[in-house]
Amino acid sequence: MARKPLVIFGIFGLVAWSEFVHWRASRALVHEHLSARSEAVVVLGYRNTGSNRANTLNRWRVRAALRSIDPALAGSILVCSGGAAHADSVSEAALLARYARAECGFTGEVRLEERSRSTWQNVENVIPLIEDADQIKIVSNPLHALKARLYLHHQRPDLAQRLVRAADYRLGEAWPVKPLFALYGLRALAQGKRGLGQ
Repeated sequence: MARKPLVIFGIFGLVAWSEFVHWRASRALVHEHLSARSEAVVVLGYRNTGSNRANTLNRWRVRAALRSIDPALAGSILVCSGGAAHADSVSEAALLARYARAECGFTGEVRLEERSRSTWQNVENVIPLIEDADQIKIVSNPLHALKARLYLHHQRPDLAQRLVRAADYRLGEAWPVKPLFALYGLRALAQGKRGLGQ
């Protein structure tokens, strides 16, 4: 019987650790607020195979992007980024945009970036679409978004100064999978830093 409390405590500790990891990542390399009149909210696609509808993870990312939009600003654009998994399939960007409009009811401006096959390319290819925005939010699961912000700091430090925190972290949201995302995300972030020589 004594093992059951230990297991429960271990699970609680793992979930608490993953919440902290995601919370900290969501607040790294961003401003809390900027004086701005316009913004670009960039949502990064995830591999979407075998379907013409955005998968579960992509749907969550779109919802996180839409709740990140600041209604007080004069102008906000949603930038959907991601290429096609296969030559004959719909791009991740198009699936993200379709879900935002058809299922979430988004009526604002949407820009598509449909060539990227990696996070580095996501960042590189959206730059022309976000250069005119006063502030920039990058939305994905928090560790992946942090990796993208790190890449923007490397590629365009001037635009990185416009980064503002998105609403892609909520306490307790999707908590069963957060430990897995934390482990995978920390590994991918470390690999990204090594690739930049950091």
